[in-house]
Amino acid sequence: MFVVRRMRISETFYSLQGEGKLLGVPSVFVRASGCNLRCVWCDTPYASWDPEGDDWSVDKIVADVVRHPARHVVLTGGEPAIMPDILPLAQALKDRGYHLTIETAATVFKDLPIDLASLSPKLSNSTPHEREGGRFAEMHDRQRLRPDVVQQFIDTAPDFQLKFVVATEQDLGEIHDLLGQLKNWKPSDVQLMPEGIDAATLASRAGWINEICLREGYRYSPRLHVQLYGNKRGT
Repeated sequence: MFVVRRMRISETFYSLQGEGKLLGVPSVFVRASGCNLRCVWCDTPYASWDPEGDDWSVDKIVADVVRHPARHVVLTGGEPAIMPDILPLAQALKDRGYHLTIETAATVFKDLPIDLASLSPKLSNSTPHEREGGRFAEMHDRQRLRPDVVQQFIDTAPDFQLKFVVATEQDLGEIHDLLGQLKNWKPSDVQLMPEGIDAATLASRAGWINEICLREGYRYSPRLHVQLYGNKRGT
C-alpha cells in the first residue's frame, strides 16, 4: 500500500545559523510543530505550548528546501525527534547531499542519518513552575533530562554539541552533574548560551558566561539571529 509520509510543520525558512558550531552558516530551517516539553522560556511557543502548522508530505518539505541555495539543513522544533516521519525526511535530505543537523532536547533517541546532533538538555531553569498555574511542571521535570538518550546521540552521531541555556551562574552545577554522567566528550563540545529573547538580556549575561567558558574550556554561543533580526519568526 502506498503511504504518503507527513509531518506537522509550523514553518520553514532560510537564514543564518545563530547558535553552535555552525554559527553564521546559511541554512534552511524546518521547524516541526509539537513538543514533549514545556520550557518556561521557550522562544517558539507556536511549536510547543500552542502548536501551529499543517501536515506536510516529505516530498513537499524537500521541494521547499531545494528552493534555497544553502547546503545545510536544520531539523528543529518543537521536538523533531518525536515526529513519526522524521527518519524518511532525514533520509530524503541526505540522499540529496545536504549537511543535516537535528536540534533536539535529547529526551527521545532516533537513529538518523545526520551530520551534527545539536543536543540541548534542559536544566531546571526551564521548568514552568508559574506558567499556566504550574500544571505542566511535573510532566516537564519528569521528562526534561535523559542522560542515557544524550549518550546514545554522542555515541552514534558523526559530530555533536552539548548546548546549554544558562540563566544564572548556579546553572553550572547542574551542567557539571550531567557531564559527569556522560562519556566521550571534551570541553570544546560544550556550548553555553545565554537565556533571553532580546539583545539587551543576552548582552547582560555575556560577560560572566564568557568567563566560565574561558575557565572551563567551553564554547560561548551567542544567539546571532536575535542580535541580527530580533526575536521574530522566520529568522
